[in-house]
Amino acid sequence: MFRTVVMIFFACVAGVATAEDTRLKRLDTGDDSRGWEAVGRLDIGGKGFCTGALIAPDLVLTAAHCLYDSLSGAQINHEEIEFLAGWRNGRASAYRWVRRAVVHPEYVYNGKVSADRVRNDVALLELHHPIRNTTVVPFATDQRPKKGDRIGVVSYARERSEAPSMQEACRVMARQSGMLIMSCEADFGSSGAPVFSFQDGVPRIVSVVSAKAEVAGHKVSLGTQLEGPLAVLKAALAQGQGAFSAAPAPRENRITVGTRNSSSGAKFIKN
Repeated sequence: MFRTVVMIFFACVAGVATAEDTRLKRLDTGDDSRGWEAVGRLDIGGKGFCTGALIAPDLVLTAAHCLYDSLSGAQINHEEIEFLAGWRNGRASAYRWVRRAVVHPEYVYNGKVSADRVRNDVALLELHHPIRNTTVVPFATDQRPKKGDRIGVVSYARERSEAPSMQEACRVMARQSGMLIMSCEADFGSSGAPVFSFQDGVPRIVSVVSAKAEVAGHKVSLGTQLEGPLAVLKAALAQGQGAFSAAPAPRENRITVGTRNSSSGAKFIKN
């Protein structure tokens, strides 16, 4: 459910070659999707969908911007959001409604893409009831990968909303200002998709897809930082936060592109 497409120029990654086979593999069958059932589609009040991933029996990780209305800028009532774990061809391994939702306190939704917006674009959803299904195993999280590390993304998106697709041959192109710049492709619906590392052959979530972009003519995706923000979100839920409030999203009051405060060297241009 990307609402903004950006063009980004990063001098440090200009001319990066993407020789690896980065094609998407659709996980259509039970064998294909085995082990990935904790990735699910988030149906958002009949207005669209995002991708989310289970990191505990009752916690789903996704992008913060998925919880905002693109026209009004107001936060969407999370009670209208349903998590369809392992959704594939009309069926899910589990269906759960959202009880509470917390967005990173430094996230700003204003329709523009900036370094601040991307690195804090993370939300945590608490489900009404935990998923206690032996086929739906929550993923562990891990530290951000280094430049050059192999990563993968499992997501739903436009024209592939009925089954997840996996891209497991992407790379981290750069890490700047708390963001990951990745060679993985992304499209509408991929927002909130988990980014996996594969150290020791075990998939662990290391980021969340926030936006799509272009670098030197190559389609890439931008991912959030995760370690610190995730701890903040878990603490907020533990303190009882996350009840729905109809208050509008806060306005941008931090990075202005082109000022000395922007340390990423990025120029964000709304398409």
